[in-house]
Amino acid sequence: MSSRFAFHVQSRDNRRRDLPERVFIGRRETETTKHVLLKFLGFVLFHRDRLQIETELHDDNIPFTPDLVQLDYTLRPALWVECGEVAVAKLDKLAVKVPESEIWVVKRSPAEAESLLRDMARHGLRRNRYRVVAFDPEMFDEALDSLAARNEVFWVRGEFDPPRLQLDFNGLWFDSEFQVLDF
Repeated sequence: MSSRFAFHVQSRDNRRRDLPERVFIGRRETETTKHVLLKFLGFVLFHRDRLQIETELHDDNIPFTPDLVQLDYTLRPALWVECGEVAVAKLDKLAVKVPESEIWVVKRSPAEAESLLRDMARHGLRRNRYRVVAFDPEMFDEALDSLAARNEVFWVRGEFDPPRLQLDFNGLWFDSEFQVLDF
């Protein structure tokens, strides 16, 4: 890992279990800070028991490392989340390799999400199998500009119905809608 980002998290989201007080996300040499922020926002938005960041699955049938994954009690993925750039071929293989899993992709903006959905349609990926979260690009870019090696986060709410998140990120308040797209 070339660098590590720390997030000190406080939460007042009563609809969810408590978020961990500290979240650490490593950035590999080939990853951008955009990818780090997408993983963090995905982690707090999808937070649930046993949600892990970039964990090795130790399953020869699944040759991928997910950005975020929740394993069930038999250690099979129940939730698989890819953040940022993801190959359509990988998504196609995931539908077969993790058939019981919810598969999500987290994108910076609706434009990036729509581009991915067009590519998925053009390559004939299975329908009703994938969901995509698309953040407001202005909100995301402003948060990205304030991303530091150590970050302070006060998480208020993140919900899918209606899709909205509220948080203070390094002293900046965000109350933003996001889109959820089905494929």
